Amino acid sequence: MTPGAESGVPGVVVVTGVGRYLGAHVAARLAADPRVARVIGVDSAPPSAELAGVLDRVERVRVVPGDLGGLLGDLDVDAVVHLALVSAPDKQHGGRAAMKDQNVIGTMQLLAACQRAPRLRKLVVRSSTAAYGASFRDPAVFTEDTEPREVPRGGFARDILDIEGYVRGFRRRRPDVTATVLRFAPFIGSTADTTLTRYFSQPLVPTIFGRDARLQFVHFDDALEVLYRSIVEDHPGTYNVAGSGVLSLSQAIRRAGRVAVPVLEPGLSGAAALARSLGFGRYGLDQVDLFVHGRVVDTSRLEQEYAFTPRSTAAAFDDFIRAHQGGVLVTRDRLAAAEQSVLEGIRQVRAAVRERS
Repeated sequence: MTPGAESGVPGVVVVTGVGRYLGAHVAARLAADPRVARVIGVDSAPPSAELAGVLDRVERVRVVPGDLGGLLGDLDVDAVVHLALVSAPDKQHGGRAAMKDQNVIGTMQLLAACQRAPRLRKLVVRSSTAAYGASFRDPAVFTEDTEPREVPRGGFARDILDIEGYVRGFRRRRPDVTATVLRFAPFIGSTADTTLTRYFSQPLVPTIFGRDARLQFVHFDDALEVLYRSIVEDHPGTYNVAGSGVLSLSQAIRRAGRVAVPVLEPGLSGAAALARSLGFGRYGLDQVDLFVHGRVVDTSRLEQEYAFTPRSTAAAFDDFIRAHQGGVLVTRDRLAAAEQSVLEGIRQVRAAVRERS
């Protein structure tokens, strides 16, 4: 019998996505637990030098999800933690097609391998509150039982719906396995580096004129704690994971000490173009819809089941702000350039409306 088996803690754990921050730290946290005999970190790409130091006690294997079947069987794996998801397309690495291949096809192949693993008794899957979508038809608060009112426009949200569908099928085929799905709100915190944190790190933040979306975040450290408890304890089911309370987009921008640059909603693509022109990357439809409509979820099921309450959305965001104090400030020239870009975008929208009429 492997260590930890009597206490319910899995003896051999495979963690996918250890080449990224969250996967690396989950694997390291498990490796530090003396009740866990082995932690095998899986990714198709090697971790950065910084993350490699975090993984010094983790066995690392470079393998694609389709080749996991033999690995899970040979190692007598007790638990699998699936964190290898891509939340935004990267043109340098294949764009949207590669993103869907990793998220959807990769999860399908992983679950097929899990189904054939005879000793497997626990599966933990990273999901997202993006599963609910974001539209004007949304309820004020989503519970785990709320269905999306319409199919989300964003690729990541659609991937999440596919992934959760595959997990439901796995649960029917392997009812002996404790399957946990964690719907995380957007990550934030002092160490977070995501599309969202880069958005709020801009000196000029594109917003939608007349909209003030309600937002929720989850601190990276709290996400790590929930993942760890999901592995060393038994928590079957689906859970929203977010900080309590909400911040409006305007509140978040003011707290971050940034300057909002409102654009008309029909010209929202122009806001993304503005961000690109200033060197701040691109935003997909998932982020655009979130900034227009917002999203708030109920976390009472998580708090009751796990006996754990993540820090509030405001506290998580404040930790992010403290870590980024002294960042890039708005210069007069950049503000003037931004204002000119916004005015040009408004003129283009008005011209397009006149042509249609």
